Amino acid sequence: MRMTDETTGFVSGWPRLVLRLEGAALMAAALFCYARLGGGWGFFALLFLVPDLSLLAYLAGPRPGALLYNLAHTTIGPLAYGSLGFALGQPLLLQLAAIHLAHIGFDRALGFGLKYGAAFSQTHLGLVGRPRA
Repeated sequence: MRMTDETTGFVSGWPRLVLRLEGAALMAAALFCYARLGGGWGFFALLFLVPDLSLLAYLAGPRPGALLYNLAHTTIGPLAYGSLGFALGQPLLLQLAAIHLAHIGFDRALGFGLKYGAAFSQTHLGLVGRPRA
């Protein structure tokens, strides 16, 4: 089975499905942790889409847009401040990290990957959006 589509270089086939399933698993684990932390679901709903505010950087062009989007959609940040919250006994940081990780998992499960600087539609999980005519 092919690992990438020869014409685009994007992940395709079985590896793409596995990456999307990992996203769904990340979201499920983050939701479970958030529930165990006793966070309010109104708070969750209010903050769930906050990482998508990074899309506003696309107003400055595809390169800065991709950079800020990727910073807001990588697991490094929420894992770091979630670990800090755990070390300091700060449940709010843990809740914020769980919300952030749930968002990232949700996006990955839907096929929205990290962006390339060439165009908004180019992600590591393939092209997103409608194909141009």
